Order: sequence, then structure tokens, then C-alpha cells
Amino acid sequence: MPRKGRVSLSERVYHSLRRDLAAGAIVPTERLGEERLAETYGVSRTPVREALARLQADGLVERHADGLYPYRPRLEELDHLYELRIVLETRGIQRVLEQTGRTAHRVVEPESVAPAHDLTSVRAELERWLALRDDPPEPGPALVAADEQFHLTLLAAAGNTALAEALTAVYVRVRPLRTLDLPTPERIATMTAEHITVAEQLLAGAPDTALRALVGHIDTSRAHALARAQQALRLTKLGRAMRD
Repeated sequence: MPRKGRVSLSERVYHSLRRDLAAGAIVPTERLGEERLAETYGVSRTPVREALARLQADGLVERHADGLYPYRPRLEELDHLYELRIVLETRGIQRVLEQTGRTAHRVVEPESVAPAHDLTSVRAELERWLALRDDPPEPGPALVAADEQFHLTLLAAAGNTALAEALTAVYVRVRPLRTLDLPTPERIATMTAEHITVAEQLLAGAPDTALRALVGHIDTSRAHALARAQQALRLTKLGRAMRD
């Protein structure tokens, strides 16, 4: 029983601390000291230590020479990673266009084109996101994981698993910032609708249209990620000014 209660308390601190990190309630330049956090959340240092270990494993907390600090996004690196993401994901559909003899400038009737995608996996993702449209997920790690699965599945369905493996490496580096972001219900609905559009166009034999929709979707995601990073950097500068 004591063990069960302690784990439950650690879970509560973990979610509270993650929420406060996402909301910017904790200044990015402020060291995450166990004693101060224990006092803030009204617990002992043990559940705080366990929560910090989980957050560090999630990539939301990073260790410096003098202790743990909130993850600090780096704008230039983030922009470059999203550029790489666009290159990888669009290459998947471009492979399909090349294999079927289509280009974005030459329209061919869908029935005359042999499908190059693994349409079974694309259809499964479409059905999953149609269900999520009716029952929207909450913002947080589960939503990020579902979004990543959609894009990885579509890229792998294009027939080059190496591209999907490279995209996985990109996700590992951008995931901490995406997990910190708390999208509004409107943004979740928009993301869901865009996923559905891309999948439906692939299933309809229109990869050129799917490609345009995919690029627009990733560009929107990049804009939100950069805005979130800029907000975090402003908080960092504010924290430094207050300390000075």
C-alpha cells in the first residue's frame, strides 16, 4: 500500500510539472531543484525526483553542469529539422509519382494508374483518424504519438523503409518541444482534417494532390513549433532579466 501511494503521488507530480512546463509557468533558466519543487507541489523530494527522471527521459528536461533545467529549444536547429522532415515526407510521395509516371503537372485518370502505395496501411490510418474526428484526442504525448504514427505509416507505405527510419530520428529531436505544446481543440480538429485529406487523396489515386496537402500540413506544424519555441525563448530572456 505505501508503495502504491508513492507511485500515485509521483504520477501526479509528473503530470503537474509537465503541465507547468508546457504553460511556461516555470522560467526556462530556472534550475529545477528538488527541494523547491517539493515545496511547490506539497510533496516530499522522492516523488519529485522520480517525476524529474521521467521528464528527462521524455526530453522535456535537460541536465546542465549545475543541475536540471527545462528543455530549451534552439530555433535554427528546429527550423532545419522541419525542413528535413518536409524533404523526407515529400520524397515518399514523389517516389510514387515517379513509379506511376505521374507528375504534379500532368493529370492521369485514377483508374489508369497502378497504386504504388501500400494502400492497406493508408486505409487503416484513414479509418483511425476518421474515428478521432468523432472522438478528438486530448493534447499531450498520446496525440503527438498518433500524429507521428500517421506520418511514419504514410512514408513507409511509399516503399522505402530507410526514409521512415530517417523520419523517426527527426521526430526524436523535435518531440520534446511538440510534447510541450498544448494545441487548442480547433488546432486538433484542423490537424485531423488535414490527415484525412492526405489519406483520402492517396486512396483516390491522386498522389499529386496529396503531396500539396501534405506540404501545407507540415508547414502549418512548423509555424506552430517555431512560435512555441520563440515563446519559450522570450521566457528565457525574461527570466535572465529578472535574475539580473
